[in-house]
Amino acid sequence: MNYRKISYLVLLVVTILTALSIYFASRLQFDYNFDNFFPKGDPDLTYYFEYRDKFGNDNDYLLIGLDNQKSLFDQQFLTKVDSLTSYLQRQPNVESVLSPTTVKSPVLEAFGYFEIPYLHVPEPERYEQDSLQIYSSKELVGTLFSEDATSVSLFVQTTDNLSKQASDTLIAAVNAKLQELNFPEHHTAGKALAQSVFVEKMKIELAIFMSASIVLVIIFLWITFRTLWGVLVPLVVVLLSVIWSLGVMGLFDKPIDIMTVLLPTIMFVVGMSDVIHILSRYMTEISHGADKMQALKVTIREVGLATLLTSVTTAVGFLTLLTTAIVPIRNFGLFTAISIGLAYILAFSVLPAILLLIKKPNPVNARKANLSWPVLLRNMLIFVFRKPGIILLSSAMITIISLVGISLIKVDTTLLEDLGDDDPILLDFKYFEDKFSGVRPFEMHLVAASGQTMYDLEVLQELEKIENYLYTTYGLNFITSPATIVKTINRAQNGGLQQFYKLPDNEKQLQSIKRRLQAFKNRSELRSVVTADATEGRLSGKMTDIGSAKATVLNDSLRSFISQSINSEHVQARLTGSALLLDKNNEYVTLNMMQGLLIAFGVIALIVGVIFRSFRMVLISLVPNIIPLLMIGGIMGFMGVNMTVSVSIVFTIAFGIAVDDTIHFLSKLKLELAAGRSLPYAIKRTFISAGKAIIITSCILMGGFMTLILSTFDATWYVGFFVSLTLLFAVLADLYLLPILILYFYKPDKKVKP
Repeated sequence: MNYRKISYLVLLVVTILTALSIYFASRLQFDYNFDNFFPKGDPDLTYYFEYRDKFGNDNDYLLIGLDNQKSLFDQQFLTKVDSLTSYLQRQPNVESVLSPTTVKSPVLEAFGYFEIPYLHVPEPERYEQDSLQIYSSKELVGTLFSEDATSVSLFVQTTDNLSKQASDTLIAAVNAKLQELNFPEHHTAGKALAQSVFVEKMKIELAIFMSASIVLVIIFLWITFRTLWGVLVPLVVVLLSVIWSLGVMGLFDKPIDIMTVLLPTIMFVVGMSDVIHILSRYMTEISHGADKMQALKVTIREVGLATLLTSVTTAVGFLTLLTTAIVPIRNFGLFTAISIGLAYILAFSVLPAILLLIKKPNPVNARKANLSWPVLLRNMLIFVFRKPGIILLSSAMITIISLVGISLIKVDTTLLEDLGDDDPILLDFKYFEDKFSGVRPFEMHLVAASGQTMYDLEVLQELEKIENYLYTTYGLNFITSPATIVKTINRAQNGGLQQFYKLPDNEKQLQSIKRRLQAFKNRSELRSVVTADATEGRLSGKMTDIGSAKATVLNDSLRSFISQSINSEHVQARLTGSALLLDKNNEYVTLNMMQGLLIAFGVIALIVGVIFRSFRMVLISLVPNIIPLLMIGGIMGFMGVNMTVSVSIVFTIAFGIAVDDTIHFLSKLKLELAAGRSLPYAIKRTFISAGKAIIITSCILMGGFMTLILSTFDATWYVGFFVSLTLLFAVLADLYLLPILILYFYKPDKKVKP
C-alpha cells in the first residue's frame, strides 16, 4: 500500500538525518567559560575588556591554602611549603608564584639593592623575630599569612584565559604534589580549578539525568500502555529528538555548558508530551474498533493542532530567555526552542510511520489500558461540579498567601551561587574567606588628570584617601595600587623599616622614588599596576563574598565618596572588574523575567483569542497558569531563596510548559462546543477525553524535571524542583479551577464552528 512506502521513505530520511546528527553531536565539547556569564552589550563590559587588556585578568589565578593547625612557624611545614613553591614555579602556564617562603622585603642603599626574606626557613631560631616582622606588615597578614598564624597561602598567577586542557594539567600537577608532600590540611580555589571541576561535574550529571529520565519514562509508559511497543516506540521517537537536538548544537559549534547540559533531559521529557497525546488518542480510537489509518486520521485531526500550539507555547517560553544578556542562558533558550520544533516534526512523522508499519494493537488490550481512567476522571469532575465555591475560595486564599511570600524575595547572588553548601569547591572557597582576605576580586581603574602621572604627590595623596576608605568603610582586606608601590619603595629606601611604609613627606623624597620606579618600569609586577607612561593605574584587592545586593550598596557609597571627597583635578576613579559585572546581572533579573513572562502571556492570549475569538476566554485561560507562578514565587519567598539569574528563568520555562495542558483542554472544548453540545456537557466530555493525556504528560514532565534535583549545582536543582512544583500546581489548576472558570464566566457563541 502507498502508506507503507511513504512510511519507509520517512524512516529512511530520518535515518540519514539522524546519522548526520550523530556526526555533529560527536564534535560537541564541554565548556565552562567564566566570561560568558558577563552581561553582553553592557557598556561596563566593554570598559572592563579594555581595562583588562592594559592590566591583565583579575581572575586568572590559583590560591593554595596550607594549614598546619597549631602554628605555621614549623620548620618541617615551611620546608614543604618552599618545596611546593619551587615545584609550582617550574610548571607550564604558571607566570609567577607569590609564596610566604620566597616573599622578601626590598632594601635600597646607596651602594646597591638587596632583599631580606621575611621567613628564614632553614633557621628556626629566627622564627620569633620573623613572626614579629611579618605581623607588623599589614600587606602580608590576611594575604600570605593567616591572622591566627596557623596557615599560609600561595598565590599562583596563571597564563591568561587558560584552556580547559591546560587547567586540567595544572590542577593534576598541583594535586599530585600536595599528595606527595602530605600536608595536614590543604585547600585550593581559583578559575582553573572551577573550570576543571565544573566540566567534569557536567559530564557526570548529564549521564545521571539521562539515565534517571529514561528509567522514569519507561515506568510511566508501561503503566500507561501496558505493552512492549507502547514503551519502545515512544522511547525511539524521543531519543531521536534528543540526538537531533545535540546534532544542531554540534552543527553550530556550540559547546555544552552549565545551562545546555540540561537540554537533553528537558527534551527527553518535553518531547514525550506530544508522543503521549498522540498515542493516547490513537489507542482510544483503536479500542473503539477503528483500523490503523482511520485511528491516525482521527488522532491527527483532534490533537494535531493542539500539539502544534503547545509546541509553540513551550518554545516561546524558552525563546523568552533571549531577553537576558547572559550568553549561556540565551543559547539554552534558543537551542531548546529549536529542539522542541524538531521533536514536534519527529512526533508527527516518525511516530505515524512506525504505527502504520507495526502490527495493529489488540483492541481488547487497548480497552483494558483505558478502563480505569474514565472512572477516576468522572469522580474528579463530580467534585469540581459539586464544590465550585471551595475551589474558588481556596484559589483566592492561595493567591493572597503567595503574594505575601513573593514580597519576601530578595534579589541577590554570590560568586559561586550554583554550588551546594556542602560542595568541596565551596568549602575551600569559604576557607579562604575565613582564614585570609577572601577571594572576591575588587578592581578600580585610575586615570591621572591631564599633565599628571600616578606618581605625582597630589595624585598619590588622593589614592591614599581612597585606600583608607576601602579599608575602614568598604571592607576591603588587601590592596595593591600605585600608592602601595610607592610606599614599598619608600620603606626599601629607609632600611626596610615598617614605619616608613607610607607616602614620602615631600617632593624631594618622592623624586628619589620616581628614579627607582623609572628603572623598574618594564618589570611585569609594575606593569600590572601602572601603565608604561604612568598616566593610568590599577587599584585591586580581595574581600569576602558579601553578595551582590550588599556589594551594590557599598559600591554606590564608594562612588558617592569619590565624587565628594576625591579631587577629580588630580585623578579619576571608576569601578570595574569581573565581580562588578556579575553583580550587574541583578539589575537585569527582574526586568528580563517580566519581559519574558509578558511575551509568553501575549503569545498565549493570541492563541486562545484565535481559537475562541473571546477576550473573556483569554483572561480565563491565563488565570490557572498565573496562579501556579505566584505559588512558586511565594514558596521561594518563604524558603528564603534569593532571586538570581538562574532562578529567574524558572518562571518563563515553567509557564511555557505548564500552559500546554490549558491549550489541550481548550482545543478539545472547542471541538465539543462546535459539535453543538451544551457547555456543561462539553466540559464533561473534554475533561474525560483530554484528562488522561494531561495527567500522564504532567506526571512524566514532573518526574523528568525532578531528576534534576540530583544535581550538585543549585541552579539546576532549583530548575528541577520549582518547575516540577509549577507543573503539579498547573495540572491541578487546569483540572479543578479551569472548568469552574469556564462554566461560570464563559458564554459560548452557539455559531462557533470547528
